[in-house]
Amino acid sequence: MKNQVTIVRKTKETDIVLTLTINGRGRNNIDTGIGFFDHMLDGFARHGLFDLDVQVKGDLEVDSHHTIEDTGIVLGEAIREAIEDKAGLKRYGHFTLPMDETLVIAAVDLSGRPYLNYNAEFSVERIGTLETEMIREFFYAVSYGGMMNLHLKVLDGTNNHHIAEALFKGFGKALDMATQEEPRIKEAWTTKGSL
Repeated sequence: MKNQVTIVRKTKETDIVLTLTINGRGRNNIDTGIGFFDHMLDGFARHGLFDLDVQVKGDLEVDSHHTIEDTGIVLGEAIREAIEDKAGLKRYGHFTLPMDETLVIAAVDLSGRPYLNYNAEFSVERIGTLETEMIREFFYAVSYGGMMNLHLKVLDGTNNHHIAEALFKGFGKALDMATQEEPRIKEAWTTKGSL
């Protein structure tokens, strides 16, 4: 595992520099231009104990779509590059996260096969300046950029802020578990021989 990775992505729509440390301490420096999205990435990093530096210049004069989706792509790529061949990693992670009236399940398989199973509904179109429909797009981009199975389920919840925050924190906790070393094995944990 490389542990720390920097990814740079520059398109006509976004300019992103992201540094991720898998075994970090939850320290971060995040500026995407979308305050509530920064808050969500902060929760992901702090509760997953990832060090995360994200600087994004996106075409927010259009809308938030490119900024959020491309940040998800880059974060997924950073995760995939940091864990390399997944040798000696636990591979699977899951967490049930309560946040006041909200309860979320997050589960990750670093399988090399991208898939998102997402079950979350919001009763508002925006939280701050973040469009709630973009939360799914972010996790979809992370799952495909990271080549992982990602399941996110809201079991209960009425407060939109709590629902969003529980999704990001739950994902952080599940990913932290999946990226921990399994001392009993040295190879990738699979019957196929490689992931």
